[in-house]
Amino acid sequence: MLRLIIGVAAGYVLGSKAGRARYEQISASARAVAGSPVTRKLVMVGRQKLSDRLSTQQKLEPMEPLDERTTVMVPHDQLRQR
Repeated sequence: MLRLIIGVAAGYVLGSKAGRARYEQISASARAVAGSPVTRKLVMVGRQKLSDRLSTQQKLEPMEPLDERTTVMVPHDQLRQR
């Protein structure tokens, strides 16, 4: 909700000071940046890093397989103690 209010306020100020043509130019530039594959990749990577950092689940490390179909997983902190 805060983003929407900030966006509306910025649009109003820019539109009233620079005129409709400049507002459209700024708006088109913002849409181009937001739709860019590079921007999308950066957002995705940032979200993943934040998600990993905030995750409450322990990270697991694979140990030696028992057989071809079974692998034992151990939390990072327990792996370092061995």
